[in-house]
Amino acid sequence: MLVIDVDGVLTDGSIIYSERGEEIKAFHVRDGSGLKIWTGLGMKAAILSGRKSEIVIRRAKELGISAVVQGAENKLEGWKRLLMENQIPPEQAAYVGDDLADLPVLKQSGLAVAVADACEEVRAAAHYVTDLPGGRGAVREAVELILKAQNRWTDVTARHA
Repeated sequence: MLVIDVDGVLTDGSIIYSERGEEIKAFHVRDGSGLKIWTGLGMKAAILSGRKSEIVIRRAKELGISAVVQGAENKLEGWKRLLMENQIPPEQAAYVGDDLADLPVLKQSGLAVAVADACEEVRAAAHYVTDLPGGRGAVREAVELILKAQNRWTDVTARHA
């Protein structure tokens, strides 16, 4: 299972409000296509966020991700719940994070991924640090990393040739 944070991972970390008070988030299309490739291969994906946003629900629905935990003050508890509900052992879970709240999850994940612009402590705890920053294709990079390690990326690219 691939579990991803939202703010700073699926987005660049900016929180923008319209004049009407509506929250606006920007998502990178390659992160979305990477997640669709992931789930299209029958792999499980989940979103774990410390904040709550209707925009995240909409984006998850667009990507076919039904496992979403928002408002997780304790991300480790939310992560454990996601794994238990999906019968995934921690060593078979990858997590992509960027900030201090992600550290407990990263330390227990089978593959801990930090985005390039993550805080120093998160980068130090990660097994892999992406070349790309959050909200700019880092999730897609993580998907490619895993699928290449599993010798599945060639099959993916062959379908698009």
